[in-house]
Amino acid sequence: MIDTIKNYLRHDATIVLRITLAAILIMHSIPGMLDGGVNLFGNEYLNKVGFAPFGLAIAWAIKLSHVACAILLLLNRYIVVTGVVTIFILVAGIVMVHYPEGWYVVGGGRNGVEFNVLLIAVFLYLIIVHRRVR
Repeated sequence: MIDTIKNYLRHDATIVLRITLAAILIMHSIPGMLDGGVNLFGNEYLNKVGFAPFGLAIAWAIKLSHVACAILLLLNRYIVVTGVVTIFILVAGIVMVHYPEGWYVVGGGRNGVEFNVLLIAVFLYLIIVHRRVR
């Protein structure tokens, strides 16, 4: 079994990044779906910043795309589409939510852009690697 894992990792070392991104996307979506956070985000934020009456639908589309993208990352399918969709959402999040808070997520600030920038860089890396392999 160890040899099988080693051979797979030699063939596709992106598995570590894909599993990590999938876990982050799942943990950023499922809890909000279960505790009403998605509804609050749609109704109390998106609708109020100009997306009414579509805020709730947009919020659910974002979170459902996170779940779909997580599954696709784990299956190593449609990596370019997954990356483009998620990067678009992350950039929108930076512009609308995180940029006004500054750079730092913790430490020198709160809720800043640094984590989203890292996620975007990892998705770009996966897109580049995937395009080279094809």
